[in-house]
Amino acid sequence: MPDMSAHLALTQLVPFAAEELDKNKVTPGVLGFVVFAVLALAVWALMKSMNRHMNSISFEETADPAAPATPEGKPAPAK
Repeated sequence: MPDMSAHLALTQLVPFAAEELDKNKVTPGVLGFVVFAVLALAVWALMKSMNRHMNSISFEETADPAAPATPEGKPAPAK
């Protein structure tokens, strides 16, 4: 019956952890810093990748066929 031993371990160990906890000194600790650092690096990598992909796009807007043309045959600039 492994369920009983896990339940017994949780009921025996949780009260000991609660006694050692100082409610005035609770901090995220090293694990919180590591998680934050990993998230920051992931965001930096995604932004760098997005910037590289956006710079590789060559976008040239086509002229609107309904716009009136200038005397040179080119479309009038949009205002």
